[in-house]
Amino acid sequence: MGTSVAEPDIDDDDEFDETHEINVTPFIDVILVLLIIFMVAAPLSTVDLPIDLPSSSATPQKKPDKPTYVSIKPDLALAIGENTVRRVDLVRTLDALPDAGKESGKDRPIFLRADRAVPYGELMNVLEILRTGGYSKIKLVALEAVADPAAPAQPAKP
Repeated sequence: MGTSVAEPDIDDDDEFDETHEINVTPFIDVILVLLIIFMVAAPLSTVDLPIDLPSSSATPQKKPDKPTYVSIKPDLALAIGENTVRRVDLVRTLDALPDAGKESGKDRPIFLRADRAVPYGELMNVLEILRTGGYSKIKLVALEAVADPAAPAQPAKP
């Protein structure tokens, strides 16, 4: 024998009306998580050219918000950011870049990246092209190396 708890006179459908609205709270949560992921990942993807940089034990300096990278690839090709340029067009392309940040035009620092296999003469050639083009704030990029305090300092050879 079964009994019913609900009274037969009461209609349960009137008490709980259906709402036809989309619950956007989970959608907003997903969007916020994606925003955080992109905010963390964006600074990590600066320049993706495969260059074998030498290491340096110099104190790292603060990097600007939007640095301008000039890279010398192992095959001696030049690139601004990730776009390959010819040597004769290097200064003209740098001049055409939009000014970003406080420093603009010829006053902005140029970060020069050169592969370990690039001859010193080629590096100096690119530095000379930049200098004659009016860019005097050139910074060399290297990997950070931990200085070994137990290693004796190498004397300079004449």
